Amino acid sequence: MTKARGNRSARRAVLKGAAAFGLLCVGGLRPREARARSLKVGQPAPPAVMVTLDGKRIATKELLGRVVILTFWATYCEPCREELPRLSAYAAEHENDGLTVLAFSLDEPDQMDEVRKVAATLKFPVGLLREDSVPGYGRIWRMPANFLIGRDGTLLENGWDLRDSSWTAERLERLVTPLLRER
Repeated sequence: MTKARGNRSARRAVLKGAAAFGLLCVGGLRPREARARSLKVGQPAPPAVMVTLDGKRIATKELLGRVVILTFWATYCEPCREELPRLSAYAAEHENDGLTVLAFSLDEPDQMDEVRKVAATLKFPVGLLREDSVPGYGRIWRMPANFLIGRDGTLLENGWDLRDSSWTAERLERLVTPLLRER
């Protein structure tokens, strides 16, 4: 084998290795995405922990006995800005029925003024999404993204399984209201 041929083979092997590594690190095989694919309706919901804008820590494991909606939004997401007031009104109406909504903002810390402005209009806690907030839900890449957790901690609605997981008034009445009637 000539030296040039050997160099080409070595380069090809290095490129193949780099491509495989890239798939693992950048492609669909990342551990967080693998965990998101393992979300199963009817199974225990992965834990989620929010640190609110005022520093309070709220963990879903402490919310057993309540119906929990996890919603993921951003100030630059127009469908989110439409959904949040509807969800806020519903949450305020049903807080005493056992509903908790946790709203994770995907905005960056330098957008905190805008996040606080939106949060001030909402009737539920808001926090910035952190790397360790919701590891079992995968990388949040679509918004709004919503997940519904039953009183017993079971995942009842997986936002990744739906083309559109936005909360409409009809969807809230159909899915959440019956859960709130159950004690």
